[in-house]
Amino acid sequence: MAVVFAPKAQSFTQTFLLFLMVSLSRAGLDAHYYGQTCPQAEKIILGAVYNASMHDPKVPARILRMFFHDCFIRGCDASVLLDSTSGNQAEKDGPPNISLRSFYVIDDAKTKLEMACPHTVSCADIVAIAARDAVTMTGGPYWNVLKGRKDGRVSKAAETINLPAPTFNVTQLIQSFARRGLGVNDMVALSGAHSLGFSHCSSFQARLHNFSSVHGTDPSMNDEFAENLRKKCPKPNKDRNAGEFLDSTSSTLDNEYYKRIMAGKGVLGSDQALVGDYRSRWIVEAFAKDQSLFFREFAASMMKLGNVGVIENGEVRLKCGVVN
Repeated sequence: MAVVFAPKAQSFTQTFLLFLMVSLSRAGLDAHYYGQTCPQAEKIILGAVYNASMHDPKVPARILRMFFHDCFIRGCDASVLLDSTSGNQAEKDGPPNISLRSFYVIDDAKTKLEMACPHTVSCADIVAIAARDAVTMTGGPYWNVLKGRKDGRVSKAAETINLPAPTFNVTQLIQSFARRGLGVNDMVALSGAHSLGFSHCSSFQARLHNFSSVHGTDPSMNDEFAENLRKKCPKPNKDRNAGEFLDSTSSTLDNEYYKRIMAGKGVLGSDQALVGDYRSRWIVEAFAKDQSLFFREFAASMMKLGNVGVIENGEVRLKCGVVN
């Protein structure tokens, strides 16, 4: 179902969300899934995310990224949390996930939940709820997370090759999201998660030096912005921690991300590409002009992403890093 931006977009989105919630409830997910078995679940998870964020402001961005990287591989089954074993290299040790952090926040929430409601709340649901809390805590929208996911038992590092790359063009992005049942509107809305966070030079350095036989720097970049990035990411670059925030308001989830890519100040090639393609540019423009519209569509798309690959025959892990 495509979202049409018109004067009645809000009522359309509300209708869409109602349809979505009905569809997901048929799939076994329910906003009140733990209403009887663990009514304090969301409060416990919020506490874990809040306390960690007070000590480390990078936590919200990291939790949100963790949710994306989980759902994009085997679906939202917490497979990204599983530790590698002697016989298997797990997702978290795949090349795109080496930089994932803050797993301890999920472990902390799980430990508290096991004390309050043993063998009840899945790690997959903890990640989904924590991602919502990370968004709301940084100024973004709130939505009722549908719950009832089960935890998967399989996690393979090799499968992380299926994550969207920072070098993807719009066609590649559309194809990647479509394989998860997500449309172009979802792709552009969810890209807004880059309103939070930081990227290391390795993810965008190819845009700065010897970009092509004609251009030394990606011509879609603002010249002054490109020069600043070249100073932070020289070639060769000996500082592995060097990089750039993905947004000028990197601790707040807002629509500034869209304004920046409209101005040629997207850090990642995949972000800047959204402006250069007619299929996505008009959505970027709409979100750049109307933050409330972006918030509504972001929440709707997060709910759709949260239903990707939901399994009903999994387990509720006692510890998120190992299968039972």
